[in-house]
Amino acid sequence: MITIGPYQLAGRAVLAPMAGVTDFPFRQICRRLGASMVTAEMSASNPALRDTRKSQLRLANPDDAEPRTIQIVGTEPLHMAAAARYQVESGAQIVDINMGCPAKKVCKKLAGSALMKDTHLVRAILTAVVASVDVPVTLKIRTGWDLESRNAVEIAKIAEDLGVQSLAVHGRTRACR
Repeated sequence: MITIGPYQLAGRAVLAPMAGVTDFPFRQICRRLGASMVTAEMSASNPALRDTRKSQLRLANPDDAEPRTIQIVGTEPLHMAAAARYQVESGAQIVDINMGCPAKKVCKKLAGSALMKDTHLVRAILTAVVASVDVPVTLKIRTGWDLESRNAVEIAKIAEDLGVQSLAVHGRTRACR
């Protein structure tokens, strides 16, 4: 059994958040088919984007089965902390931080898997987010940026030291996409 904070997941199948895929109807189907936890699509931490229709659709849905889990993406520790608080105030029960997205438009902004190139920034983001909310914080990473810089173990240790409750590792580097 998997435990994340106060939540005990009934099974071992967990649906990873996927941009453009894990909308509310898809999450409902996956729960019915046995996923013990589903996560909404990643939501940008940029406060200027918070009130867009697209961002509003990515908030925790009160009809989602518990634990209601959302994922945030960004590069500024204070924005990430504010986004986490906003999501929790909107009903999220678990906040997942995306440091695994390989998309060019995300990495170009030094977010997603590009964060794995800067462990100091990783530490700053994790510190800010964990301190900002009273719900479990989880993290999604890759094995590293490329084959020459695989640092998932280092980042996992940082995350554990800072109180991150669960870690998902995509078993490839960003370069392996």
